[in-house]
Amino acid sequence: MSTQEDNLDDVIASLIDLDGEEEASEPKVSEVTERTGEPVRLTERAARQVARIKSEEGLDENLYLRVAVEGGGCSGLSYKLGLDYRTEEDEVFENFGVEMIVSPKHLMYLEGIEIDYPDGLDARGFTFDNPNAVDNCGCGTSFSI
Repeated sequence: MSTQEDNLDDVIASLIDLDGEEEASEPKVSEVTERTGEPVRLTERAARQVARIKSEEGLDENLYLRVAVEGGGCSGLSYKLGLDYRTEEDEVFENFGVEMIVSPKHLMYLEGIEIDYPDGLDARGFTFDNPNAVDNCGCGTSFSI
């Protein structure tokens, strides 16, 4: 595991409020897969943009869109999007032909999120609508729960 992933694990662990008797543990597979609805969704516009990027850059077809969070930003956590290879522990979701991967450690922060790609004069770029966020920064790239 990379140093960046270790740091993210530390940040996530520090944000989870555990009773003194409980110990932090990895989520069980059954806990991750027994969800209602799609935990992470792309709009059709966002899916078209991801497909366009992969096509124009001539990227490997085995790359997935990784949706993640990391510590930082003005509200505490920041959204991260990137193209990455799937690991054995990743959860896979698909919308409009685009497959996304999410580490089970990040699902608790991302469940129910919708990622869009407005392309208008007032907004351009990926946006995040996260029902778990209780506070968002003005630019929309960081949040807290």
